[in-house]
Amino acid sequence: MLPLRVLVVDDHRLFRQGLIGLMKTRRDIVEVVGEASSGREAIRLTALLKPNLVLMDISMPDGDGIEATACICANFPGVSVVILTASESDEDLYRAVQLGAQGYLLKHLDADQLFEALSSVERGEAAVTAETASRLLKCVARRPVEPDEGEEALTVRESDVLCLVATGASNQAIADHLHISVNTAKCHIRNILDKLHLENRTQAANYAMNRGLMSPRKTEHKPMRIYADTENE
Repeated sequence: MLPLRVLVVDDHRLFRQGLIGLMKTRRDIVEVVGEASSGREAIRLTALLKPNLVLMDISMPDGDGIEATACICANFPGVSVVILTASESDEDLYRAVQLGAQGYLLKHLDADQLFEALSSVERGEAAVTAETASRLLKCVARRPVEPDEGEEALTVRESDVLCLVATGASNQAIADHLHISVNTAKCHIRNILDKLHLENRTQAANYAMNRGLMSPRKTEHKPMRIYADTENE
């Protein structure tokens, strides 16, 4: 598998250079194709360099990371954006995910967590820690998914599964959380995609966030593994 082509976006030069130096130690996972110091420059270089993934800071001059994320996600559908920030604001987290970011990471994470998160993006999963996923669930109100015209209503269990898909949970994590088998989790996801006329998990996650993600029903469960395991995927 080819390494991810990454554009690093941060207005602090020292942090940017340190991050690029770290990434050069794992050329099997990532290849840094460019760096930018502002949101506007990030948009320009995304068009020019065509990265697979943009690691985006939030607070920057000349167009912040949230605005740049919205623009990149809207205009470059093949590019994933992962927020890498010091901001622990729930509002920033919710806005970033709602606008299409595929992950939200805090700068105090360690190198192994960072590379694990980037690998999860390569697998089409969300790059979030368990703590961030928990915060995301608390950011939004619980309410049922009301179908649009031509869509079938989801069952309560399917709504729970959709909620967990929106957090980036793997099939195994969903199964653990809801005390069901992995095959049953997969079956629920297929039914959700069919009922909502969607093609993949990413579209399902975006659908849930755009409609107002609800927390799954309370149940005794094991801790959710957000960085998905490779087995049973």
